[in-house]
Amino acid sequence: MDLSTSVLGQKISMPVCVGATAMQRMAHADGETATAKACQAMGTGMMLSSWATSSIEEVAEAAPAGLHWLQLYVYKDREVTKSLVKRAERAGYKGIFVTVDTPFLGRRIDDVRNKFQLPPHLRLKNFSSSDLAFSSGKDFGENSGLAVYVAEAIDASVNWEDIKWLRELTSLPIVAKGILRADDAKEAVKIGVNGILVSNHGARQLDGVPATIDVLPEIVEAVEGKVEVFLDGGVRKGTDVLKALALGAKAVFIGRPLIWGLVYQGDEGAKEVLQMLKEEFRLAMALTGCRRVEEISRTLIRRHQVLFSKI
Repeated sequence: MDLSTSVLGQKISMPVCVGATAMQRMAHADGETATAKACQAMGTGMMLSSWATSSIEEVAEAAPAGLHWLQLYVYKDREVTKSLVKRAERAGYKGIFVTVDTPFLGRRIDDVRNKFQLPPHLRLKNFSSSDLAFSSGKDFGENSGLAVYVAEAIDASVNWEDIKWLRELTSLPIVAKGILRADDAKEAVKIGVNGILVSNHGARQLDGVPATIDVLPEIVEAVEGKVEVFLDGGVRKGTDVLKALALGAKAVFIGRPLIWGLVYQGDEGAKEVLQMLKEEFRLAMALTGCRRVEEISRTLIRRHQVLFSKI
């Protein structure tokens, strides 16, 4: 059986990649460098968060033969954004996933209750100033420190013109991360993105948003095969991967399961999570009569009527 596919022209061993999850050194001392090693060992790609606790360069050095992409927020200071993109280019990253669903941070009650801040020994390693590195140690009052960080640093006015600016800034493939509507997908394609990541930001931005698997078919239909479509959110089993591909995704990205693996045993734990998903996906393919990912089709899916409302 052949589980391999490609993402943005780069071959991977299976249609399961690692999505951007911030501050991974809170889960394990090696953080994002451990994730990079696991992905390299498994022959798949890793999306590095702009808010990583390992730098763009450290991740590239930890897994020099690995496939890396950069997740990007658009900062109020466009020179900060530009610098991140250029550093990714120099480090050999193969694409930019620009997040389009975070003009403000969603109200994360646990973060507010805990007055979330990074532990004092950690910082966002892609930034030199203490404010941008989220390591100033200042008092955020009764709020989540991360929510304050986003309000102060991230540009809430981001629109399609900024995506055009980014398109002119780099020759790397650009993927719009956070699309949940067909009209937005069509506009992104018109502007010249190379891919759409159907994502609801782990369902932590807006209560009531649909599951990504539910909106995936309309996004796939909207782009008419002009760009690759990916999915994240809720992928826990190999059958989840199969369903996403059957509905038109080129690959899926995982977040929380990877963090669980890191907590368990660093790069070996992360690799074990990826291996489990790979073997579950292999079995799901075999039991549905698919020898290659190209044989996975919508005929495998039966949909049931949804009896509750979503935004």
